[in-house]
Amino acid sequence: MHSIKLVLLVLLIISFHSQTVSKHHPTIDGLLDRLDSLLPTSSVQESAAKGLLQRLLPTHSQSFELRIISKDACGGTSCFVIENYDGPGRIGPEILIKGTTGVEIASGLHWYLKYKCNAHVSWDKTGGIQVASVPQPGHLPRIDSKRIFIRRPVPWNYYQNVVTSSYSYVWWGWERWEREIDWMALQGINLPLAFTGQEAIWQKVFKRFNISKEDLDDYFGGPAFLAWARMGNLHAWGGPLSKNWLDDQLLLQKQILSRMLKFGMTPVLPSFSGNVPSALRKIYPEANITRLDNWNTVDGDSRWCCTYLLNPSDPLFIEIGEAFIKQQTEEYGEITNIYNCDTFNENTPPTSEPEYISSLGAAVYKAMSKGNKNAVWLMQGWLFSSDSKFWKPPQLKALLHSVPFGKMIVLDLYAEVKPIWNKSAQFYGTPYIWCMLHNFGGNIEMYGALDSISSGPVDARVSKNSTMVGVGMCMEGIEQNPVVYELTSEMAFRDEKVDVQKWLKSYARRRYMKENHQIEAAWEILYHTVYNCTDGIADHNTDFIVKLPDWDPSSSVQDDLKQKDSYMISTGPYETKRRVLFQDKTADLPKAHLWYSTKEVIQALKLFLEAGDDLSRSLTYR
Repeated sequence: MHSIKLVLLVLLIISFHSQTVSKHHPTIDGLLDRLDSLLPTSSVQESAAKGLLQRLLPTHSQSFELRIISKDACGGTSCFVIENYDGPGRIGPEILIKGTTGVEIASGLHWYLKYKCNAHVSWDKTGGIQVASVPQPGHLPRIDSKRIFIRRPVPWNYYQNVVTSSYSYVWWGWERWEREIDWMALQGINLPLAFTGQEAIWQKVFKRFNISKEDLDDYFGGPAFLAWARMGNLHAWGGPLSKNWLDDQLLLQKQILSRMLKFGMTPVLPSFSGNVPSALRKIYPEANITRLDNWNTVDGDSRWCCTYLLNPSDPLFIEIGEAFIKQQTEEYGEITNIYNCDTFNENTPPTSEPEYISSLGAAVYKAMSKGNKNAVWLMQGWLFSSDSKFWKPPQLKALLHSVPFGKMIVLDLYAEVKPIWNKSAQFYGTPYIWCMLHNFGGNIEMYGALDSISSGPVDARVSKNSTMVGVGMCMEGIEQNPVVYELTSEMAFRDEKVDVQKWLKSYARRRYMKENHQIEAAWEILYHTVYNCTDGIADHNTDFIVKLPDWDPSSSVQDDLKQKDSYMISTGPYETKRRVLFQDKTADLPKAHLWYSTKEVIQALKLFLEAGDDLSRSLTYR
């Protein structure tokens, strides 16, 4: 009798688990079905996964059988399955990896390499890949159980921030983008932002509205500043953009989108947020166009500052927004239904009246939906955190409920530190993606909140009336702190909280190719210090090492030399050497922001150094 009760209890737990994994609102299920219909054939996605395997492990290209399966085989959701390949003979595939998309297959391959072969994949600037631990073909580890079955508890794994393009990959060509998309697929990312090349699209759109090339030279920012020009923070700074640049970026975007689609990803394309060239005021003098205030940077200089915003309530907004969506479809084909728009990001509406805010939101969506009847608005939720004094519950509700349910998805952008979902009744019923922001300004300091990352997505998903539909990484800059990004991407596949200490032992073994007790001890220290920040402060890099010396070149050297704590150095070629004064103004020096014991972190460094004889061959260790 006791055994029967135990079996019934297990079945009940499995049933409950299945419901928590697969439960979505019918509108979201409908969206997923429409997006699936835009994906390429199974053979195309299998070929993309095989191409990734060839680039990652060319010696093992015949060691794996990669196969697309239907969602029905996964209970109606996305999943991957890893099994032993029991074909005839010793030569040929050893491991069978099945997945519902090319991304799922790549994720399954990554999972197998991590947890069966102790391999590691990260960006080149953070050590690159470590696959020396993978056994030779014919000797790959077999699966102990019948199979490894991993099902996504939420449909999406989102990636990128609207400013990552400027902080990290503005100068990339296709070779670097190919490696990044491979990394994305291995991490399970299936909803990436795709913003490259949009200026070439805008050039074609604005030409229809009689905007000249000279007008656009004053409108577009230079390559490294496009993110802020797109957001309406500045114009012309670092420009103009050459025809070659515009053409090359559009070609690059088509390569990026083609590869994303072959993996089965759903790219998120840009939409019209209202930012317009100043020349539009003269062409449409009756249009409701507002000059914005000076933003953080360009000191009020009219050559660069104070851009113009077309009010969403103006009919011209709908015309331009529709034209932009349709022009993208003409260039790329019908490849997505999801579009990003952040009209109110660091740009407060002129009034807090809920009716007005609702009308603005409805107009933004109308412009999208006229361009694509199935359009879904993806919005960064940063404004709800950065401008919380304005966005109170009435204003939040007005914006979130201004579009039909299922036609807006919000990125809870800073959820690992300051989540909004738990203060807004699940965004008042609007689907959202739990996101980690982590990085500001492309800074490369060691920092993380691993406990929050390992538990936050699960807490949000299982909370009462949860509307969470994904896990995301929204860092401003990449190629830093790989441990943070590997854990976050895994949380898109995990339905339970992670034991971080146990996970880090496995991570250290994978990253450095072998088990090492000093490294394990060092990572335990780092986990409880550098990677366990809970103070909620955004900028962790106000620090001596990133500050310029305080130097006033107009100072009278003789007068200043009389002051205490002044230092002299010589600069310039020998013939023109001059003396420059640096004064130690102690009272004005920044205070290093430390949330951990430096003594403990120095001990972690010593442990890393002690492991050098054992791990000196490991590039990831070095």
